[in-house]
Amino acid sequence: MKKYLAFCLSALLILSLTTGCGSPAEETESSVPESSQSEVSRTESSVESSEESSEEESQESSESSVESTPDPDPSSESSTVPAGSDVGASFFDDAVFIGDSISLRLTMYCQANPDALGKAQFLTAGSLGSGNALWDENSQDAVFPTYNGQVVTLQDGVQKSGAKKVFIMLGMNDVGLYGVEGARDNMETLIGLILEKSPNVTIYVQSMTPMLTTHQLKSLNNPNIEAYNKLLREMCAEHGWNFVDVASVMKESDGGLIPAYCSDGGDGGMGMHFTNEGAVAWVNYLRTHVS
Repeated sequence: MKKYLAFCLSALLILSLTTGCGSPAEETESSVPESSQSEVSRTESSVESSEESSEEESQESSESSVESTPDPDPSSESSTVPAGSDVGASFFDDAVFIGDSISLRLTMYCQANPDALGKAQFLTAGSLGSGNALWDENSQDAVFPTYNGQVVTLQDGVQKSGAKKVFIMLGMNDVGLYGVEGARDNMETLIGLILEKSPNVTIYVQSMTPMLTTHQLKSLNNPNIEAYNKLLREMCAEHGWNFVDVASVMKESDGGLIPAYCSDGGDGGMGMHFTNEGAVAWVNYLRTHVS
């Protein structure tokens, strides 16, 4: 069933790209208007939410299924990168970003604004998850990004990019399917595969960003996203990886995504994809929370 869902996702939205910020060769993608991207988000959201019944979609957050996780080990806080001075765009010249459709907005923003994250490269694809990225690369149901026009596994893409820093954010296509612990385990396995081929890269795990409070689903909801992020923080502390809490600047006081940062908050939208304003907040946080 999981592979069938992922097949539907990738069939309707395979929006993959690997690019350096502001690269002239990628002007076609970078010039896509925000209204078009919002339509992409709405289309994708209607597919990715197919795992939930219509009844589940109408449930309030208080009725959502929230997984119980142990309180985080206080020592895990040490893995969270604290605020610092702006490192500048050039810090990201040797970085590669891995992500799903949430990160596609960041990709496009960087293409249009090369002074944002320098020459950072992107391995991003709609419907990508740490779970389906682990499937057999010859499977038609697997989801992979492209590098220089060629479909690649994430571990191969990182190796080919020559990056020294890997920023990864995945979860929107995992938490509802695998649960918070299963999603964390998949992330841990995926990073292990990346390090097998690129043992000297520095790992930065970005927290999964929240949803609008009006768009909570039974399994994919802000309480479960928060529980997942706690597990990611603990995982980073255990392995010596960096945890970059991007979600912390995307929330309102109730924990929901700031509406101005959301591009698909209308009927039929998932309430979790970003506007350019959200991308600006993302970039600003990264540039002050990486060292």
